[in-house]
Amino acid sequence: MTDGTDANHAIVATHSTEIAHTAERTLTASQFHELSIVPAAAVWFANIDNPNTRRAYQNDVEDFMAFCRIELLGEFRSVTRAHVIAWRKVLESRDLAAATIRRKLSAVASLFDHLCNENAVSHNPVSGVKRPVADNNEGKTPALSDDQARMLLQAPQGNSLKAKRDRAIIAVYLFHALRRAELV
Repeated sequence: MTDGTDANHAIVATHSTEIAHTAERTLTASQFHELSIVPAAAVWFANIDNPNTRRAYQNDVEDFMAFCRIELLGEFRSVTRAHVIAWRKVLESRDLAAATIRRKLSAVASLFDHLCNENAVSHNPVSGVKRPVADNNEGKTPALSDDQARMLLQAPQGNSLKAKRDRAIIAVYLFHALRRAELV
């Protein structure tokens, strides 16, 4: 799936960029044809903005495909809930964290949702499959206390433009719980 998906992802990305730069122009016949033959799975991957999520989901889907011995995208039509449950049991036997198993199931569920929307499969076999309970209220990253957040906001001293800018950046970072890369 990686070879074809990477190539198709490149086609989608290239043509999307070309179209964005030439918004006043319509698609050429060649561009229209190339976009119309991109497999639904490649479109799904291309629509995931975060590169870390895309990489994790791609690995998760490839893991599922290897487990089910899926070689062609059309074989997704034969996947049943029993396949997904068997895969979940294998994941649990690997002693993976509950959050990792949930992510892997979410990745496959998301792909099947997209394939259902594209009428490439009739149903989502991941629907109804129980997922391990994960600590949803507790993140892995230690949180700042209110006092620590206030101290951080007060760190840029003065009324200079740079200090105001730095306080604004820190405020956006803290109040929206952004990752460093998202803030940049």
